[in-house]
Amino acid sequence: MADVAKLAGVSSQTVSRVSNGHASVTEETRRQVLAAMKELGYRPNSAARALRRGEFRTIGVITFTLATTGNVRTLEAIATSAAREGYAVTLLPVAVPTQDEVRGAFSRLEELAVDAVIVIMEVHLLDAATVTLPPHVQVVVVDSDAGDHYTVVDTDQAGGTRAAVRHLLGLGHETVWHLAGPAGSFAAQRRADAWRATLTAAGRTAPPLVRGDWSAQSGHRAGLDLAARAECTAVFVANDQMALGLLRALHERGRRVPEDVSVIGFDDIPEAGSFLPPLTTVHQDFAEVGRLCVATALRKMRQEGPSCGTTLVPTRLVERASTAVRRPARG
Repeated sequence: MADVAKLAGVSSQTVSRVSNGHASVTEETRRQVLAAMKELGYRPNSAARALRRGEFRTIGVITFTLATTGNVRTLEAIATSAAREGYAVTLLPVAVPTQDEVRGAFSRLEELAVDAVIVIMEVHLLDAATVTLPPHVQVVVVDSDAGDHYTVVDTDQAGGTRAAVRHLLGLGHETVWHLAGPAGSFAAQRRADAWRATLTAAGRTAPPLVRGDWSAQSGHRAGLDLAARAECTAVFVANDQMALGLLRALHERGRRVPEDVSVIGFDDIPEAGSFLPPLTTVHQDFAEVGRLCVATALRKMRQEGPSCGTTLVPTRLVERASTAVRRPARG
C-alpha cells in the first residue's frame, strides 16, 4: 500500500479509501490510485479487511439438489444479486436429504467464513437436524412454510395455483385433475392444498391426486393413467417438466390437447412456449426471489430486518395454446 501511495503521490489513507470504495475521494485521485495499483499489481487483502470490518462479504448457499429448474434458477439469481452488491457466493451442496448431511453443511459454515446463509431446502430437515449456527451468521430460507421460525422468501404458490384452477374451471371443465410433485416437497404440498381448496370453494369434487417426482419421465407415467380416464378433461401439473411428459402420454393415447384435455404447468421455463402445443403455465419470478433473498440477508446482517416472517413473490398465469374451452365428448 505504501508503494502504491508513493507512485500515485497520495497518502496510504487515500489508497485505503479507494480500496474500500469510499465516496470521499475525487475521481481524478481515484484514477491515479487505480493506475498505480494496476502498474504495481497491487490487490487489497480481503482477509485483512474482513478481520478489520468483522465481515467477509460472502454468502453461503445450502441446497440439496441442482436437478430442479427452481433451484438452479434461484441459485443463479442469488449469485447475480450478490455480485451486484459486492458479495461472493459459496455453494454448500447437501448430497442426500438427511439430518446428518444438513448438520455437516452448517458445520462447514464455521470453516468457510460467511456472513449469511441462504437455505434452498425443505425446512423439515432444518428443523429436525441438531444445528448450531455460528453466532454471526444470518439465515434466509427459500421455498418454505417456516415463516414463524425463520426469515422466508417464497413464490406465491397458492396464488399461482388458484389462478390455474380457476382458469380451467372458467373454460367449462367440470373439475381439474392434479399431477402433483413429491410428497416431501413443501412447494408440491402447497400447490396440492391450494388446488383442492380452490375446487372445494367452487363447489367441485377434487379427483384422486396423482403424484410424480418433478421429472418428465414421471409425468409421462402418470399421464398414461390420466389419458385412460375419459372423465379427465383438464389437468393442473405442479411443474412444466412433468407437464411435458403428460403431453407426450396424451398424444400417445390419442387424447388431443387442448381439444380433449387442457393442460396447465407451473414454472414457465424458457422452453414452455416451444412445447407442442405451447404450454399454458404459471410464471415464477426466480430472479426476484433471488434478489429478495440477498436483500433480506443483507438487511438482517445490518439488523434492519425481522428475525422471522415470509415474503411472497407474486406469480402470473401465462396463457398459451394448451388450454381451451371444454368441448363435448367425441362419439
